[in-house]
Amino acid sequence: MRSQHSDAIILRHTPYGEADLVVSFFTPGHGVLKGFARNARRSRKRFGPALELFAQTVMHWTERRRGELLELKEAELVNLRSGLRGNLEALAFAGYGVEVSEELAVAGGDQGAEYRLLKAYLDHLHLHGASRAARLLLELRLLQLSGTIPHLLHCAECYTVFREGEVAFEAARGGSLCSACASRFSELSVHVTTLGSLSRCLQTRLELFEGFSLSAQTLDEGLRMTASALAPHFSRPLRSLAFLAEIEGGGDAGERL
Repeated sequence: MRSQHSDAIILRHTPYGEADLVVSFFTPGHGVLKGFARNARRSRKRFGPALELFAQTVMHWTERRRGELLELKEAELVNLRSGLRGNLEALAFAGYGVEVSEELAVAGGDQGAEYRLLKAYLDHLHLHGASRAARLLLELRLLQLSGTIPHLLHCAECYTVFREGEVAFEAARGGSLCSACASRFSELSVHVTTLGSLSRCLQTRLELFEGFSLSAQTLDEGLRMTASALAPHFSRPLRSLAFLAEIEGGGDAGERL
């Protein structure tokens, strides 16, 4: 059996029997993996707190037969991100970020950019607490990395460039729509200033979450847009969304970007 190791983010763990854990973790080179950690709840030496949710670790494993869980041998703790533990809102945002990233992750292969994005998002929540701006940035960047970012500053069908006012938005038709192309039943109406702010956000560094000031209107409209664009990617309802909806406050007022 070939031994491997990788930087990893712990996505979830499930108790198995009296002392074992089944662990899902995200790696930059292999995407989402799942392994069996034998005696993990008793062995402080091999695993300790390194299998806690959202922890940054170096995971060691061996491959078993195709289709079987990996055999987890050891996990070295790099960052527990303890700042998430005492902040319920940050914990909810972290749970959502992990779940939505896992849903959009491609099975196997290089996931380096997606991994760096999730790592930076969790680090930001750990250090600065929850913010709707961070969630919006994560969602926009995940859509961009998946190649499904909606058209923003021009009509998705006729490519008319928007200058001012409100425009329709239909994710199923590619994004923003001019008045001539929009249907009477367009799901959303968003202001051009929101579209401009989102477009500028997409031009920033992938791991950057600090220094953004977005208006309440941009946050409200932007999050509705990304929710609509992300929905087709989900194989199931996200449990973290229900929890997030329960505890999420009124959001950030901020200044316009």
